[in-house]
Amino acid sequence: MSTVQAARTAIRTGDRFQRGAVALTMGGILLMTAACGDPHSDVAEASRATDSAAAGGPAAGTTAGAAAGTTAGTAPKTSAAVLDVEPKDGAQGVAPNALQVSVSHGKLTTVDVTDKNGRPVPGALSPDGTGWKPAAALAPGTAYTVNAQATDADGLAAAATTAFTTRAPDKQVSTNDNIGDGQTYGVGMIVKVEFSAKIVNKDAVAKGITFTTDNGTEVKGHWFGDARLDFRPAEYWKPGTKVTIHYRLKNVEVAPGVYGDVDKDEPFTIGRSQVSTADAAAHQLTIVRDGRTTTVPATLGDEKHPSWGGTMVIMSKEKVTHMNSRTVGLGDEYDIPAVPHAMRLTGSGTYLHGNYWYKGDPFGKANTSHGCVSLKDVEGGSDTSAAGAFFNSSLIGDVVKIVNSKEKTVAPDNGLGGWNLTWANW
Repeated sequence: MSTVQAARTAIRTGDRFQRGAVALTMGGILLMTAACGDPHSDVAEASRATDSAAAGGPAAGTTAGAAAGTTAGTAPKTSAAVLDVEPKDGAQGVAPNALQVSVSHGKLTTVDVTDKNGRPVPGALSPDGTGWKPAAALAPGTAYTVNAQATDADGLAAAATTAFTTRAPDKQVSTNDNIGDGQTYGVGMIVKVEFSAKIVNKDAVAKGITFTTDNGTEVKGHWFGDARLDFRPAEYWKPGTKVTIHYRLKNVEVAPGVYGDVDKDEPFTIGRSQVSTADAAAHQLTIVRDGRTTTVPATLGDEKHPSWGGTMVIMSKEKVTHMNSRTVGLGDEYDIPAVPHAMRLTGSGTYLHGNYWYKGDPFGKANTSHGCVSLKDVEGGSDTSAAGAFFNSSLIGDVVKIVNSKEKTVAPDNGLGGWNLTWANW
């Protein structure tokens, strides 16, 4: 990582949200698309976007999120610093030398650029602290995530994130998935493989991606469109399963005259079992971890904006994230710069996150959000709060089911929603 120390301020798939990789950031603020809120609040969060929200926000070149709202008083102050990250979020076929980060009305404090396996990209800050560039051209056909932070003259922080994929060599299609080498995931993990161009010879590509497990678990793929192939077993993974993905695509003609780009093995492990159920009627979250059950009060989507029903999977975790109503088409209704303990559940913007700004105590009593699942928290986030404890015990790939909601079942290609298809249809 390239970390710029310039009056550092403490304050982050993709798919289609991340068209190249899934980003996991445990510490910084991310400006991400979300859909939650209290409709009676001065800072009510946004309704869900239908896919991945792309409306503008206070930080150009970012995706942004919407948090659960509040009837509490003063809205958080917004930084005058405006970050710009090029290329824009979700960009494909990016030139390897196109990356640059800049800020107006402020100074950069942190710029972290990583590939999907967390390998850092070195770079340098400009002498005036308003720009950053990588030290060398990026690798072709590779997914990257940028997390940038800046402060204005008053010390107020701004944050931005982008995920993009660099251009593959001529006559090659780049391949990127949401798995990091040697990482551990929850029992609901779905492997999402995305390609930088349309795949014509789908059967040949599917045969070029195989799985081996230490317990014989069968894994099967399912195409969503022409450039996304997801893999899962018939049922949730067994805890402790060791999995290796074998990519053998370099000699596969994926389209006339076009070949795959990768021959490699990619190992990962399934951790302990955790399956959580958010009940919209009971206003509670029930967590079953290795057979032990815990229930905590929660608030879900209100009558006007009910939460998606069905089975979802934690796609990413952000210790703190920035949620803004403009990214989901709600104008200037709110701007929450520091939403704690955010866990993304869908590409369209559903999160399970901490909430400290509700006036009163709706947790366990009423549904007040615009679709997210909110747990009680404190400003800045606390490890001992309901939200903090759940965040710290959760893995990417953990299952979160929503029941008794009036909304329809989430689409199987919205985030990692593939568990909503039967095995026969998969």
